Amino acid sequence: MTTNQNDIRPFRIDVPQADLDDLHARLANTRWPRELAGLGWTRGVPTSYLRQIVEYWQTAYDWRKAEARLNELPQFVTEIDGQPIHFAHIRSSEPNARPLLMVHGWPSSYVEFAKVVGPLTDPVAHGGKAEDAVHLVLPSIPGYGFSPLTGPGWGNLFRVAGAFAEVMTRLGYDRFLAQGTDVGSGIVGMLPMVAPGRVIASHINGPAPYPFGPAVDLERLEGKDRERAEAFNAWQQDGIGYLSIQSTRPQTLSYGLTDSPVAQLAWIVEKFQEWTDPANELPEDAVDLDQLLTNVSIYWFNELGWSSAHSVYEGMEAYRQFATRAASDDGESGGWEAPPMPPTGVAVFAADMSVRRDVDPYGAYTSWNEYEAGGHFPAMEVPELLVDDIRTFFRSHP
Repeated sequence: MTTNQNDIRPFRIDVPQADLDDLHARLANTRWPRELAGLGWTRGVPTSYLRQIVEYWQTAYDWRKAEARLNELPQFVTEIDGQPIHFAHIRSSEPNARPLLMVHGWPSSYVEFAKVVGPLTDPVAHGGKAEDAVHLVLPSIPGYGFSPLTGPGWGNLFRVAGAFAEVMTRLGYDRFLAQGTDVGSGIVGMLPMVAPGRVIASHINGPAPYPFGPAVDLERLEGKDRERAEAFNAWQQDGIGYLSIQSTRPQTLSYGLTDSPVAQLAWIVEKFQEWTDPANELPEDAVDLDQLLTNVSIYWFNELGWSSAHSVYEGMEAYRQFATRAASDDGESGGWEAPPMPPTGVAVFAADMSVRRDVDPYGAYTSWNEYEAGGHFPAMEVPELLVDDIRTFFRSHP
């Protein structure tokens, strides 16, 4: 990997009008499935509901307006091992700001963080203190956002973590803070192993047990922990179909997601209905509908249903191999010793299924805060809560 800063090129989103016209035509010509009465969301996204969202997407949602807003963020692209890495880089005007790498998950993109950019980079203008300011780096995971997948192997989160560490090197940041959600949490967790000593402190939200592992033992659990464990066990039984198919047959799934914007919309909307704050009935009650459709539109225009599915496949395959090796490990490390881990804070929101006993059995996390609101997409749902938790934790780790 080279570290020449000239390898970083400015990037601007410019979706061809022909692609936008094609989207509208496909939406108008959707062949809709019938719907059995009285089932609600129990068998997936109801046709009657999705018709309303599609009509809004086709007739009222303004992609060009969203595109212009995204282009207000300074964006760049660099190439690492033949793979383009897109990222937004928003520098704070505060002289003592520290760099923060913030990584999205699935089925999301860097668009998820739009509402926290201002508060994190300009905290004084958003009720914070100058000492909380960060220079924000928002990369698109390979196969997501505007990092088009160029070949196999980029579902390996160690490789992605190494690439993101290289991005920070090219930006001139020797040491930095890191924050992640969903897949991004895994990437953030691997950064200290691929870039020892460089992560000052890290913050993640909503960690959960391995989805294909055993059910969580409910014995001796009570209160919120028991509720979260019961939710996880129910999700294992009824909620991981999307993960099973992406981690076994991503190419077969890709035809529908690439050919039909309604299929891509339904694939993502279902997760926003299931994973957001349970106090909200519909996705648009939990998140801004235009922000959600901007995320879906990026998936559609860039054919990310295909590439993100393959990334999930490779990520799960790598995890299976790691788990197999760990299970057969005879205790010999081969002379390799894991580097020290940085202080790590965890934020758990209302829809999360995180039980500390199971995801942090050895007490490795420095802090653990639980909230009664929000869910899997806190930067979209409860940005104020997320920002406050991030600020408070990083403030204690200068």
